[in-house]
Amino acid sequence: MQTELSRKLGVEHAVFGFTPFPAVAAAITRAGGLGVLGAVRYGAPDDLARDLDWIQRHTDGKPYGLDVVMPAKKVEGVTEAEVERMIPAAHRRFVQDTLARHGVPELAEGEASGWRITGWMEQVARSQLDIAFDHPIALLANALGSPPDDVIRRAHGHGILVAALAGSAKHAEAHAATGIDIVVAQGYEAGGHTGEIATMVLTPEVVRAVGPLPVLAAGGIGTGEQIAAGLALGAQGVWLGSIWLTTEEAELHSRALTRKLLAAGSGDTVRSRALTGKPARQLRTEWTDAWDDPSGPGPLPMPLQGLLVAEAVSRIQKYEVDALLGTPVGQIVGRMNSERSVQAVFDDLTSGFERAIDRINRIAGRS
Repeated sequence: MQTELSRKLGVEHAVFGFTPFPAVAAAITRAGGLGVLGAVRYGAPDDLARDLDWIQRHTDGKPYGLDVVMPAKKVEGVTEAEVERMIPAAHRRFVQDTLARHGVPELAEGEASGWRITGWMEQVARSQLDIAFDHPIALLANALGSPPDDVIRRAHGHGILVAALAGSAKHAEAHAATGIDIVVAQGYEAGGHTGEIATMVLTPEVVRAVGPLPVLAAGGIGTGEQIAAGLALGAQGVWLGSIWLTTEEAELHSRALTRKLLAAGSGDTVRSRALTGKPARQLRTEWTDAWDDPSGPGPLPMPLQGLLVAEAVSRIQKYEVDALLGTPVGQIVGRMNSERSVQAVFDDLTSGFERAIDRINRIAGRS
């Protein structure tokens, strides 16, 4: 599964694997892909530095990357406390009422929320970049599109390629104009933040819009046959995220959540603003249903929603409240039926890719 882009980066397979888990990122790189660590959950720069150091020691000198979440327009001077004060009291009551209705216990006195996403804050994201640029990362990706111009220049100064996620051809064209190096065409089927266009439609539209800039296909991809389809549509690689959640190296916070993922079908996800304030595909639960109910207050915009629900999500996860327990995941969850090592996933991807190519060759009369 080699392309011009994978050869440029020095990876064996044109598979870019996004994950919040350092062990998974390192395993993806060792297996011949390019592991990309998600930084959004890191509030303390020292924690990110520790995990990047660990990845560096466990990737045998092969390339890896980092994914951050920051807006293209630079915003400074807004503190987390100031954002917290913008959250309406009615929304706080709605959270507490929902938790009480499901009997979710309080955290212990003095116990901090373990799920407090602050990586979207300008100052936090920039502190993460300071750490990242001290490490030999090969790729910097931004989940909210193009990063600010000064970040792109800084990355290029370190010889780092910059990728931006796009949900439409129009967005991809805007990203390309900023001077980024790779566009990730993320379809509606993907886990996490997505647009409204399916991968099969989106990928060739983006390829046509930004060519010859390389494009990665993302969303609903978890087999070698689907990788072959993405490359046939003009992509120079694929961006996979959800498929790694049930690998043996993943560090999910509960066995209950792993069991839910393994049992879920492709129709058991929903695109909801319940988690971050932006539409994000995730397991459908009574938590997402509550926020999507027209009779409720509705989610707040990003970043208010993420701060509002942080403690609640930690409580749900800690006490494994099944009805409310969920996670961002794409429609490919219907294929995630067993726990396997990252290497086993790669073995399945490569064999499926070879089967697809053989099938096409037979159809074309070449074998």
